[in-house]
Amino acid sequence: MVKLCFLSIILMAFNTQANNRLCLPTSTIGKAYFVSPHGVDKKEAGSRVKPWKTINFSLSAIPDGNTLVVKEGVYTENIKISKTFSKGLLLKSEVPYLATLTSNQRVVALVKEAANIIIEGFEITHNTVKAKPLVVHIDGWGGDSVKNISLRNNIIHDSYNNDLLKINNGAEHITVECNMFYNQGDSDEHIDVNSVANITISDNVFFNNFAKSKREITQKSSSYIVIKDSNGDDDRFLGAVSIKVMRNVFLNWQGSHGQGFVSVGEDGKPYFEAKNIEIYNNLMLGNSAISMRSPFTVKGARDIDFFNNTISGDLPSNAFAIRITQEQKNQKPTNINLYNNIWSDPIGTMGQGAFESSNDFSDTLFYQVGKFTLNHNLYWNNGEALPHSILDKINPSVDHSKLIINPHLENTSTIVTPSWSNLTQQFDDGSFDIRSTFIRLVNFYGIPKFNTKLQIINDFPKDDILGQLRTAPHYIGSYHFKLDLIEY
Repeated sequence: MVKLCFLSIILMAFNTQANNRLCLPTSTIGKAYFVSPHGVDKKEAGSRVKPWKTINFSLSAIPDGNTLVVKEGVYTENIKISKTFSKGLLLKSEVPYLATLTSNQRVVALVKEAANIIIEGFEITHNTVKAKPLVVHIDGWGGDSVKNISLRNNIIHDSYNNDLLKINNGAEHITVECNMFYNQGDSDEHIDVNSVANITISDNVFFNNFAKSKREITQKSSSYIVIKDSNGDDDRFLGAVSIKVMRNVFLNWQGSHGQGFVSVGEDGKPYFEAKNIEIYNNLMLGNSAISMRSPFTVKGARDIDFFNNTISGDLPSNAFAIRITQEQKNQKPTNINLYNNIWSDPIGTMGQGAFESSNDFSDTLFYQVGKFTLNHNLYWNNGEALPHSILDKINPSVDHSKLIINPHLENTSTIVTPSWSNLTQQFDDGSFDIRSTFIRLVNFYGIPKFNTKLQIINDFPKDDILGQLRTAPHYIGSYHFKLDLIEY
């Protein structure tokens, strides 16, 4: 036991170093200009000692290729960026999370010709239960001008109407990294990725905690991330294309029983709603008694790779792993590949939901899925038999390289949901920044304690959930060991 405790200390110290390699603040672009609630909106202002007053005016006045530094305060504006910054624009909070962007309608919109923009370090939220739709919107307007946009290290929370973030209508080359998302509107998502291409969603923390925001848990909210195409060929793309969801942490489900953490496809369209989708190095934690349909769903989509993820905890659901289905006019999902994942339920009720008497690994009827692979995954159901359904095509029994062994992941019931407190200016888990919260969750709940015999035999990502390079031997799941571990 002493050896294991010592090992845990070493791992936590080592993993903390990853904070120095990912999610670092963006260096100032060009010259720094300033905005403050105590400033003045005149063309000749914008200096540190004489800042502008509003963000919208500042964006119209700042020269291309520079940085707009936003001082501490609350900015009640409908911020709209519609121009290309050829040399780039960095819009950042001077002190992370102490500049709040808020409104009773869409808070931040990047539209028309918005390009080459980084938005970093803000708290962004609705300010009334009667708000109009969306908190942040990246809208391509069907053209090819809205691109090269990055959202970094923001707390985006509490939409009272629709999604927290919508990326749609032909936007391209969008990066969403190192943010925290929680509490979307009913029937909507944290992120709606809709008819776009080349989107990367990485290093974020996703959860819900409606009570902390004094909101009712209606159990009507939808997936944390949906990837789809609602409008066919009305814009440049037929189907969302080339989307990566990697190195994220998902936890504390409080949504609809028909939804889950990530859904690819949703609207029952007659074309493939998404294709060329990679979902890997994610940590999905079951720490809620509220039942979901499945943590991962595919509807009417193709060419989906789900690999090197770790799914752990008591996760009440119809299916503990995946749901694959056709709905309405959907084409049959095909080329769905699941490999090198860990599915671990320490309670021994894998796949049993609040409304279910039997356990399922997947909800995948034989006639509703085309080509698929299930290979070299780890399964643990607290020593109980793995779920098997004669009605479903995907069961652990078809994985001929499977591992059935206890990965000894920590009990997820101890998780503190890390909502942001403006009063204490820290997160409820004691962290002062999003990256620290992320690493804390990985350190405590995402590191298996198995030995070096459990290695990947298939393809593997070049890095792991903390951004560590994977070197031989290559481990299964989202975390890659850098040390040889002792056996239990």
